[in-house]
Amino acid sequence: MVPKPPPREGQLGFLYLPPYRIQGVSVAGEEAVVHVPELDIAFDVGLCPRPILTAGTVCISHAHMDHIAGLPYWLSQRFFQKLGAGRVLCHPMLVKPLEAMMGAWVELERQKTPHEIIGVAPDSDFQLRPNLFVRAIEVDHSPPSLGFVVLERRSKLREEFCGLPQDRLRELRVSGTEITKTLEIPLVAYTGDTKIGPFLLRDEFVNAHTIVTECTFFEPEHQERARIGSHLHIEDLRSLIQTWKAPNIVVVHVSRRTNMSYAREKLAEVAGEHAGRVHLLMDHRTNRLRYEQQVALDLEKNSQHRSEDVVVDPK
Repeated sequence: MVPKPPPREGQLGFLYLPPYRIQGVSVAGEEAVVHVPELDIAFDVGLCPRPILTAGTVCISHAHMDHIAGLPYWLSQRFFQKLGAGRVLCHPMLVKPLEAMMGAWVELERQKTPHEIIGVAPDSDFQLRPNLFVRAIEVDHSPPSLGFVVLERRSKLREEFCGLPQDRLRELRVSGTEITKTLEIPLVAYTGDTKIGPFLLRDEFVNAHTIVTECTFFEPEHQERARIGSHLHIEDLRSLIQTWKAPNIVVVHVSRRTNMSYAREKLAEVAGEHAGRVHLLMDHRTNRLRYEQQVALDLEKNSQHRSEDVVVDPK
């Protein structure tokens, strides 16, 4: 009898949540990697699907194998594909162990892979671009763990100077008066693996445009397992969804033991009226249908614009 072929490799989850694409694979205990191409950043790299190679920076939440096993391969492939040295942001306590891991590969491969491993202490920022920063936020998991928030900083004229002519504003600036203030706008937040805690209610999470949050346990009888393992349970999301203002919340790190239709049902139940804001990254069927609707709507809009642009000759 001819044996069956092996199962197909896991498909990347994909969501287009304007202006961001959220893509990756996240299955509790197996693999966690979430990529936001528009920000040139990925969170964790448990394995390394090919699209993740384009991310210039990887933020490591913690050092469990399903979150860092793909790191040497990601660094190596970026070098091999001539994409430049990869940059790794992590908890300061992980810098030496990760450097030691990369050092072991030098002896194995007889070559050194260029890389940059940077410790980012809790509540400190790392500059990605002139106006773009990533902030490390300590969360509560079994090893030293971080969540991350990508922030945009914008200068805005102070209210008391609004309406003044440019000449007057120039005079104030020359005299040393601070006429602007800096606004911090949280773009994308990533909780990493964590139990619930007050850190998830910080302004950076509450006001983020898009939140990627773990939720490992869904079954009612697994609340104690979630607490012991320092993970979120679906019931924890009930209050968080009410508090977070994000138009889009992406749930990741669902265990393979949880049927996707059951996860979808429970998520809709706890989200209630906010169900339209909440998405499961690995719910391929639902996400594919949503994307097809987005494409159809975009085609319709483009068709309308083309018809409006047609100039009819009055003759």
